[in-house]
Amino acid sequence: MTTQEVANRLVELCRKGQMLEAQQELYANEVTSHEPAHSPTPPAIGKEAVIVKGKHFASNIMERHGGSFGDPIIGGNYFSVACSLDATFKERGRMQINEICVFGVKDGKVISEQFFY
Repeated sequence: MTTQEVANRLVELCRKGQMLEAQQELYANEVTSHEPAHSPTPPAIGKEAVIVKGKHFASNIMERHGGSFGDPIIGGNYFSVACSLDATFKERGRMQINEICVFGVKDGKVISEQFFY
């Protein structure tokens, strides 16, 4: 898959609420995941660790009020997507998160994800 094809498929699945399926299908075994420096979430290295990180994030959501995934913007072996989430979290209450997600692609698989919010 090209970077564009990976990006389109990831956004398609995320828009359906199928992020776990996107990770299973599109992520390389050696994928890395990084949050901003101000986040309490440490980096995750490896597909299973990234999946666990995603499940932990989802488990803290009590209620989703809205959200969106923009169209991907491609730059070489990278793509970015603007995302938003309006949700009530168990420990933090209701929050609106607006972020830019940057993904690296190699050999048709996502090898890195980094979030800016």
